[in-house]
Amino acid sequence: PMGVHTGDSITVAPAQTLTDKEYQIMRNAAIDIIREIGVATGGSNIQFAIDPKTGEMIVIEMNPRVSRSSALASKATGFPIAKFAAKLAIGYTLDEIKNDITRVTPASFEPTLDYCVVKIPRFTFEKFLKTEPILSTQMKSVGEVMSIGRTFKEALQKAIRSLETGIYGFEEDFQFSLNQVGLSPDQQKDKLLAKLSKPFSDRLWHVAAALRRGISINQVYKLTGIDPWFLDNISTLIKFEKKLLGLNKISNLDNDILLESKKLGFSDIHLAKMLNCSENDIYQRRKQAEIFPVFKRVDTCGAEFEAFTPYLYSTYEEECEADVTNNKKIMILGGGPNRIGQGIEFDYCCVHASFALREDGYETIMVNCNPETVSTDYDTSDRLYFEPLTFEDIMNIIRVEKPDGVIVQLGGQTPLKLALSLMNEGVPIIGTSPIDIDRAENRQLFTEVINKLGLNQPENGTAVSYQEAQKIADRIGYPVVVRPSYVLGGRAMEIVYSQDRLEHYMKHAVQASPEHPILIDDFLEDAIEIDVDAISDGHDV
Repeated sequence: PMGVHTGDSITVAPAQTLTDKEYQIMRNAAIDIIREIGVATGGSNIQFAIDPKTGEMIVIEMNPRVSRSSALASKATGFPIAKFAAKLAIGYTLDEIKNDITRVTPASFEPTLDYCVVKIPRFTFEKFLKTEPILSTQMKSVGEVMSIGRTFKEALQKAIRSLETGIYGFEEDFQFSLNQVGLSPDQQKDKLLAKLSKPFSDRLWHVAAALRRGISINQVYKLTGIDPWFLDNISTLIKFEKKLLGLNKISNLDNDILLESKKLGFSDIHLAKMLNCSENDIYQRRKQAEIFPVFKRVDTCGAEFEAFTPYLYSTYEEECEADVTNNKKIMILGGGPNRIGQGIEFDYCCVHASFALREDGYETIMVNCNPETVSTDYDTSDRLYFEPLTFEDIMNIIRVEKPDGVIVQLGGQTPLKLALSLMNEGVPIIGTSPIDIDRAENRQLFTEVINKLGLNQPENGTAVSYQEAQKIADRIGYPVVVRPSYVLGGRAMEIVYSQDRLEHYMKHAVQASPEHPILIDDFLEDAIEIDVDAISDGHDV
């Protein structure tokens, strides 16, 4: 709804809640506006607001340039707006420019979508605890993800797990459930209704929680302004979730329900949480039942013409359009959504790796879900998979492509976290061994290396629970620095001055586990920290 910046809004394409008449009025108005302003060549995007009750239309803004919105439109449709704009600027006309994907249709042939695209912004309010996570006309997101599915429900759930926030569906995240502790069902509803009236950054989960507690779609619509069509789709997911929770364990899950859940976009890890089992249990069950996705092509023409560019997304249907080759091939895992500490510099590495491998005669396969990057241009690599960077989604691609190697070390923290799991499934990892990656990323293992080498370090200890953390902090003395494993850019690191703050940190800021221990070390006051980047071939540094 209005009042939230475009960059902080969820975007769905094609438009799901416009009538054909409204769409045509907007299209004609957009062309008239461009002509009146005098945009002779290049890209322009015009944003409209429409009153669903009266049908009144208002132009919010016009950008007579290539913008973030046009970049998203390019990725969603496979229609390279910036590239065509450059050609138009030097004198070409649309009918003279060939579509790269079909190779037969001209650029004047408007793209047609036979799939659904969802863009969700990525926020990092956890970095700014004193900032209220309420959205306004000022943009607050730091990145975004895009997903493609056959239906809105599937694309929405794929986008949620692409965000890499530790949430894989509409589960009630710890920040939200924290607010419900000790409240009666009626008090929970009242608190929810108060929250729904404000555009919080995690409003999507507030909507799901409201529907879960019996608040009607109409009431949610009145409070949020979100169209009932979208609310009805979310309600369908919540009802199916209730059905899954009723099964209680994986032995009660039959293949039909499992397939239906996958078609709705439920991830293995989300199903595992609801069925009280591990992600691997669901994965093995899918293997046993041969329930795997197929890959469809983004072809700009709704399958009217053949697509020559392998720009692919997964869905649970019958026909697979991947058309894999037997060439030597290397898969590169991208960095996912931009965030503080992990941004475009990693995408630069992935893109140049793709160029270099292509020069060496390898077929390059790029996997990423960030529409703001060069790596997700369909012509950067030989094959592009616009997919979430999760273990499940990557294994689905590897099962079909069978690459000769996978590069995990160029996409930042996102693929590094997956290295061990992929290796354990027999995936050939190129570059630094996943065991050595774990030795550097796992705080406990790294501390053991430092101790073995006899190097100086602040007094410290590693913990996998609050009780262990409390004992270590009491031994060292406050203030202490707490740092989780497998993080980049200082995410979730904190200087802790008291036992109360340590308890809050351990319960709400991180999820400690034997695989991801927390390092607690003495905070050296008035100290200077120096970062040194070094590279070694095993002999020379």
